[in-house]
Amino acid sequence: SGFGFGASSIALFARVAGGIYTKAADVGADLVGKVESDIPEDDPRNPATVADNVGDNVGDVAGMGADLFESFVGSIIACAALSSDNRELALPFWISGFGILAATIGFWTVSTKDDASQSELLHALHRGVYSASILVIVFAIACVEILFEGSKVGYRYFGCIIIGLVAGILIGEATEYCTSYAYAPVKSITHAGSAGGAATVIIQGLGIGMISVFPPTVVICATVLACYNVAGAGTSGLYGISISAVGMLSTLGVTLATDAYGPVADNAGGIAEMSAGVPDEVRERTDKLDALGNTTAATGKGFAIGSAVLTALSLMNAYVKDVPYACMVGSVVDARCLASAMSLTDAYVLTGVIFGAMLPFLFAALTMLSVRKAAGAIIVEVQRQFRDIPGLLEGKEGVKCDHMACVKMCTKASINEMLIPGILAVMTPIAVGLLVGAKCLGGLLGGAIASGFMLAVMMSNAGGAWDNSKKYIENENTYGGKKSNTHKACVVGDTVGDPFKDTSGPALNILIKLMTIFSLTMAPVFRSDWKTWWYGVIVLVVEIIFVLAAYWYVWIKNADQTPVSTEGAKE
Repeated sequence: SGFGFGASSIALFARVAGGIYTKAADVGADLVGKVESDIPEDDPRNPATVADNVGDNVGDVAGMGADLFESFVGSIIACAALSSDNRELALPFWISGFGILAATIGFWTVSTKDDASQSELLHALHRGVYSASILVIVFAIACVEILFEGSKVGYRYFGCIIIGLVAGILIGEATEYCTSYAYAPVKSITHAGSAGGAATVIIQGLGIGMISVFPPTVVICATVLACYNVAGAGTSGLYGISISAVGMLSTLGVTLATDAYGPVADNAGGIAEMSAGVPDEVRERTDKLDALGNTTAATGKGFAIGSAVLTALSLMNAYVKDVPYACMVGSVVDARCLASAMSLTDAYVLTGVIFGAMLPFLFAALTMLSVRKAAGAIIVEVQRQFRDIPGLLEGKEGVKCDHMACVKMCTKASINEMLIPGILAVMTPIAVGLLVGAKCLGGLLGGAIASGFMLAVMMSNAGGAWDNSKKYIENENTYGGKKSNTHKACVVGDTVGDPFKDTSGPALNILIKLMTIFSLTMAPVFRSDWKTWWYGVIVLVVEIIFVLAAYWYVWIKNADQTPVSTEGAKE
């Protein structure tokens, strides 16, 4: 669990700080460039374009990699904690190892032709995922035969692995339907923009995001129930849920490559736009690849969220098993009876559930506000350069902007702005566990996993749908094409959706996994209700001091260094 906590800590830096970096640059570049100054996306005159392209790699490649690595590690740790013998202990490691081989082979099945359509490109990527999944099934049979000698128990766990694989594919398909402009949901957002402008784009996108929560929720609920019963209920059932998470993540290599496709295509388009003498058809091709990349990125985020929930549930089960919560069972003292004590009618558990359900909203709000604050500083810097560097906005030959100023601002802001979310994610579980007790912390974890899952899916899918509603106009030349009123309305929706899908939504994966893995790591120190309240008070006071100090440093001291733009008032 210590190893898993290390992975979670790094994922917090990579995913949260990376998300703030990429979206501060993206929002700043879009608002001043496309909306205010009416210049193309990734135009070399825009000082924030380099920071935007760097941010794609920081947030969407490094961040996603750290996120899924954390899920993979967490699911294996949960299996190890819930295993009852050496065969069960070895199985997740064998499946993971064979998954690497399957993903490597699946990579070579991805190919397409020149001038392929969106559906053909998407099918090519799907072929890699499906090929790897089929190979994992074959390898899983070999694992069961070798480790369990073909016993009934082994094939029960094999069934859970298959369920996890299918669940991952279904969540990806549902996400693709809600975020690809080849389907009705995204087209409905564009149509809403043609009828009512930016406001109706926002309303329709929020509605699509909320509806999109339904399919993944059904899939995850069905997966948990199916694996619990297929594996044999009881402790075996909990192990079955954990091994299904390993099965879902076993094709991680090809899934992560599919997700990284989006930022690579986006950066290619940015380089084509900034490079002189590149033919127009190159940018047209990269735009189509970028639109597909938005869909694969959204699919990857859905996969990451689903795997995070299964991993967090497995880790929570391991936490409940390991906490030394003592209670009387008849005339005998049971040293580990937290599972039987956690009743939803218990006031401590219910309080924890309610408080835990609030935490994802607080975490998402903090990251959203951080993007707004950092993007505001980028906007002012870009406006300053357009105003103070003669000939920059007009595109005079030899006049260049200062790209590094925006890169430095984004880097500093991303590190500073993750201080408060990081403190809350790490210290809140231990404060609650020591102050109130292990039951309340168990309820907190359950509430955070449930609400965090829903909020993450809604934000990620709404953001992806808004993004592709804009791409639908640009690539298919519908509703008047670029620079039409509908396109401008969808650009506003895309800008709102940027922190939804690339910062706040993905950050919730980290929150629920970090809290559960840290609770599992600290499980030996938690006791029954109010037994260690004095330690909890100390931790709570320290947490409050840290949060206040971080707030002063980030929101008061550094806020004074951000100049206020007065251009809008002058106009």
